[in-house]
Amino acid sequence: MSDQPSGRSPSSSFHRDTLAVREASERSQYGENSEALFLTSGFVQPSAEAAARRFAGDEEGYTYGRYGNPTVASFEQRLAALEGSEACISSASGMSAILMMCMGLLKAGDHVICSQSMFGSTIKLIGTDLAKFGVLSSFVSQTDVNAWRAAIQPSTRLLFAETPTNPLTDVCDIRALADIAHNAGALLCVDNCFATPALQRPMDFGADLVMHSGTKYLDGQGRVMAGALCASQDLVTKTFLPVLKSAGMTLSPFNAWVVLKGLETLDIRMRAQSARALGLANWLEAHPAVARIFYPGLASHPQHALAMAQQSGCGGAVLSFEVKANDSQQARARAFQVLDAMQLLSLSTNLGDTKTLVAHPASTSHGRLTEAQRQAAGVSQGLIRVAVGLEHLDDITTDLDRGLSLPGT
Repeated sequence: MSDQPSGRSPSSSFHRDTLAVREASERSQYGENSEALFLTSGFVQPSAEAAARRFAGDEEGYTYGRYGNPTVASFEQRLAALEGSEACISSASGMSAILMMCMGLLKAGDHVICSQSMFGSTIKLIGTDLAKFGVLSSFVSQTDVNAWRAAIQPSTRLLFAETPTNPLTDVCDIRALADIAHNAGALLCVDNCFATPALQRPMDFGADLVMHSGTKYLDGQGRVMAGALCASQDLVTKTFLPVLKSAGMTLSPFNAWVVLKGLETLDIRMRAQSARALGLANWLEAHPAVARIFYPGLASHPQHALAMAQQSGCGGAVLSFEVKANDSQQARARAFQVLDAMQLLSLSTNLGDTKTLVAHPASTSHGRLTEAQRQAAGVSQGLIRVAVGLEHLDDITTDLDRGLSLPGT
C-alpha cells in the first residue's frame, strides 16, 4: 500500500458497469465484500527504517491520513477506471480539486483560459482569487473555438472547460480544445460533473485532466462533499500529490467510502434521471410561461449534435429555463414566484441528488459575480435551473406548473 493515490492501467478486460462495482483496493485479511472504511488518522510503521523509506517515497505504505488512506485509494482507483485515466487524486470538494490543479500547474505570470459560462465559484477562484498571486486568466465563449484559439498567449499553460456548463448547459468541442491546447504546449482540463463518466469520458477526446465534484452525481444522494482530478500517473504523483501533502485539501475516508458506494449505481441513476430530464425539457419547451429552455438533449439546443456525439447520445440530468417577463426585475419576481410555489421539489443549490433540486442561479451560485460577469455567462434573473431526480415525471411537472400557471407579477 502507498501514500500515493492509486493508479491503474486504463486498459481493462471489464466493462465500465463492472468496474463501477468491482474496482477497488485489495480486500483486507477479513475478506469483506463491501469495501472497508478505514477511520484512522495515522498508521503504525513496522520499523523506523521502513517509516523513513515510506515518508521519503522510496517504499510503498501508508504513513499519515493527510497523505493517503486505503478507503480513499479505493475511490480514486474506481474513478480512474471509469474515466479511463492512469490515476486519480481526490480532495475535500470540487473547488478544492480545482485549487489543487491550479496550485500544481500554475505560477505567477502563467495564463489560463476558461469558459465564461462556467460555474460561478470557478470564475471567481481563477479570475479573482488566483489573480492576487499573479495568475493571468482570459474568459471566452464556451462554444466559440476561434475565441479559445485567439486567447492563446506564450504563457498559456492551461485551458479549462466545463461541458455541459452550469447552468446553461453549453457544450464545448473537447477534441478541438484539446488540439488548441496541445499545439500551444498547454493542457486541457474538463469539468465532467454534469455528464460524469457514465455519459462522457473527456480523455477519449484528448483531454489531459478531468475534474469532478464528487458532491454531485458521483455520490448521487446529497450526503457528502468530495472532489477529484483524473490525470496521468506522472501528473498525479509528481504535480498534485505534493500540493495535497502540503495544503491538506484531503478527502475524508468516510466521504470517500460514501462516494465509492455511490459509483456503483452511477450508470443506472444517470440514465434514469436523464430520461426524466428529457421528458421535463419537452414539457417546458411547450409551456406558455417559458421563454427559453436549455437542455442538450433537445434538438433545439445549439450544440445538440455535438452533445449527442460526446455524451453517449444522452442529454444529462440538468436543464435550465427562463420564465417570460418584460424586464429583469419582473423576471426575478416571476422566477421567485415559481420557486416559492413548489410543494414537492427542493429549493436547493446543490445538484446530483435523487431528489429534484431547483435553484435560481443569479442570486445563489452566480450571486458573487458582478452583473457584467453574469451577463457574459448568460445567467439572467429569470433563469431557473432544475437538477432532475428520480421522482415520477408527472409529479415534477405538476409541482413546477403550480408557479408557472400563476398570474404574472
